[in-house]
Amino acid sequence: MSARPQTPLLDQVHLPEDLKRFSDSELTQIAHELRSETISAVSETGGHLGAGLGVVELTVALHAVFDMPRDKLVWDVGHQCYPHKILTGRRDRIRTLRKEDGLSGFTKRSESVFDPFGAAHSSTSISAALGFAVARDLGGQCDGGLGDAIAVIGDGSITAGMAYEAMNNAGHLGKRMFVVLNDNDMSIAPPVGAMSEYLSRLYAGEPFQELKSAAKGAVSLLPEPFREGAKRAKDVLKGMTVGGTLFEQLGFSYVGPIDGHDMDQMLPLLRTLRQRATGPVLLHVITKKGKGYAPAEAARDKGHATAKFDVPTGKQHKAPSNAPSYTSVFGNALVEEAAEDSRICAVTAAMPDGTGLNLFAERYPSRCFDVAIAEQHGVTFSAALAAGGMKPFCAMYSTFLQRGYDQVVHDVAIQRLPVRFAIDRAGLVGADGATHAGSFDIAYMANLPGMVVMAAADEAELKHMVATAAAYDDGPIAFRYPRGEGVGVELPERGEVLEIGKGRVVQEGKRVALLSFGTRLDETRKAAEALAARGITPTIADARFAKPLDRDMILNLAANHEALITIEEGAVGGFGSHVAQLLAEEGVFDGGLKYRSMVLPDTFIDQASPKAMYDVAAMNAEHIEAKVLDALGITTLDSKRA
Repeated sequence: MSARPQTPLLDQVHLPEDLKRFSDSELTQIAHELRSETISAVSETGGHLGAGLGVVELTVALHAVFDMPRDKLVWDVGHQCYPHKILTGRRDRIRTLRKEDGLSGFTKRSESVFDPFGAAHSSTSISAALGFAVARDLGGQCDGGLGDAIAVIGDGSITAGMAYEAMNNAGHLGKRMFVVLNDNDMSIAPPVGAMSEYLSRLYAGEPFQELKSAAKGAVSLLPEPFREGAKRAKDVLKGMTVGGTLFEQLGFSYVGPIDGHDMDQMLPLLRTLRQRATGPVLLHVITKKGKGYAPAEAARDKGHATAKFDVPTGKQHKAPSNAPSYTSVFGNALVEEAAEDSRICAVTAAMPDGTGLNLFAERYPSRCFDVAIAEQHGVTFSAALAAGGMKPFCAMYSTFLQRGYDQVVHDVAIQRLPVRFAIDRAGLVGADGATHAGSFDIAYMANLPGMVVMAAADEAELKHMVATAAAYDDGPIAFRYPRGEGVGVELPERGEVLEIGKGRVVQEGKRVALLSFGTRLDETRKAAEALAARGITPTIADARFAKPLDRDMILNLAANHEALITIEEGAVGGFGSHVAQLLAEEGVFDGGLKYRSMVLPDTFIDQASPKAMYDVAAMNAEHIEAKVLDALGITTLDSKRA
């Protein structure tokens, strides 16, 4: 472990109000110390590093100028909030980031009054800030009071439609609020689309780069020394498609761009804006993701997400891999299928690396589409690709696909278009906690008429499901798989096309049948071993499909066992509910079958290791064993006689 940095000024800051005692030059030094403390903390915990380093000066400046928590500071997504947490009374716990019972890796209302609005998905901050501004003007009350509302949103997040919906509404209402556009020209993946090109043009030209501030629509808001330069900037910019025109059309006064690492620029400008603004203002700041830490600056993703690391070298301490990740298995399998079928294409929403589609993009760049943070558009785009005769694989995290659910229903399912949904990060995901858990996709996909829903029990099954989806043209099809490594099974050379709606019996037994959907199959096997030591040998089956169900297999299991238990890594309303509906319709319960369904509990589970989270959910091997004993009416004391 590296030595803790020396932070004499930061040591005197316990809450944001303490910053107001320091001079501007001292605030600059505090920013340097805050950067060192952030690097040191994340080196011990892992987490999102680059985004926070890019906003260190901005964080100090905002807290020094505004009056939090009366003023409401809303961070978009929250990847960049670690420096904010250090300044807002949580420094003593900063080395518990993303750990069980520790600080969340994102903003969280229950954690601090300085987190007025929780986040972890993108593009919500402007809507939230506008809500606070309207609540203020309507006389609303909340912890700390209601003053100014400030949203900090990145150049990647502002590409999403929700951000423009909010800005359009804010401009129409004309409420005093501040939007800080943190433009680091480097979201998780390289920003794509016309919006990013527009922002790039704002500072791409050499003469424009030399201008410290260009405030086309808000010259009167600038400090006196800035005004003449801003007027000259307006003259330079005449006739150019740059500046704040777009934002001004949405009703905002545009100020910028300014250097987000220069406290001498930011502090006086923020003070002036706070003093004089009457309506919505957009402040455009240019920052550098990973700023001040060479290994992060040099990394392709600017140190977006990192494991624990050595501070001097930046070398990450990753556990040795025993098996390929599910994400890489999907990516490689899709490349193999695409080699045989030129109609296969891939769509992702700003997560090519996270979904494994970077592998596909390298091999087939003309068939891979990153639509930016726009899941709704991505789903409908995929639907039209399918209608046009292509075979689109729409690869999104389970938690992010929720954002495109109306399009899944309206544009895909109703039209029975053969979009292939590759649902990554299914189930509980560990350190990212409740906001990123893939808890609901089984329920929300399997409820749709005509939707085929699969779950891979291991990495070999995932490869088969990629092949199955590629071959299926009768309507939409989805397959889910978790974060992390596979279980270590041997991978087939090519995936096999599975028969739709057919599961498999893994182990024959008696008395009780364990029917697993997804990667709890490995835990189910462990539970079966423990049960065997008690004299109970259960039947184990892998459902493979939640829709359509394997009716014959399920009814056979029900007819030949005292108890049937389903196990899934999803919320109530999913696979187990469909099985229960089948059994009820067939009158199976009339015969006395003992049916139990193991699902995620009706609560949001905070961050911890995946195993610890599944302990909370009561879905590990020992819980499956206990569920069997309970269903059979066997106590621990007499189980040996079973």
